[in-house]
Amino acid sequence: MLNVLRNFIAELTGETPARSFGEDDHRLAAAALLYHVVAVDGDVAEAERVRLHELLQARYGLDEAETDKLVRAAAEADEEAIDFYRFTSVLKSKLDEIDREQIVAMMWDLVYADGRLTEFEDNSIWRVADLLGVSGRARLRLKKIVQSGGSALDGLDPSKA
Repeated sequence: MLNVLRNFIAELTGETPARSFGEDDHRLAAAALLYHVVAVDGDVAEAERVRLHELLQARYGLDEAETDKLVRAAAEADEEAIDFYRFTSVLKSKLDEIDREQIVAMMWDLVYADGRLTEFEDNSIWRVADLLGVSGRARLRLKKIVQSGGSALDGLDPSKA
């Protein structure tokens, strides 16, 4: 909440810092949703932090510094957001179905990074998948892939379910 107030004042005074990842950047939108799913239960475990970093770095081909910037921008964007639409609308307009499914797979990968799934995490993934146009069937297929030891980075071949 304090960051929102700081950003508002910075915008009024024209002191807004330049962002490396713009609001219409699909990488920021995806990272914000991924950050949200690890933070929604109120406890961001170290395993979740590490896995978030790994997924973003591998998916977007970023170096360590760029990945750190993206994670920080994602945390800030998630804190400022009032709903998922801000992020899902960017992803839906810029990504095809397979890439949107990849985001959902990455979300599943993250929630299982700490070895447990909370109802908040499950509900968040369901809502995001729905807004992204990812079917319930695909969402559950992706969950099974991750539960069976697969990674979100392994690909999305439907025969792996």
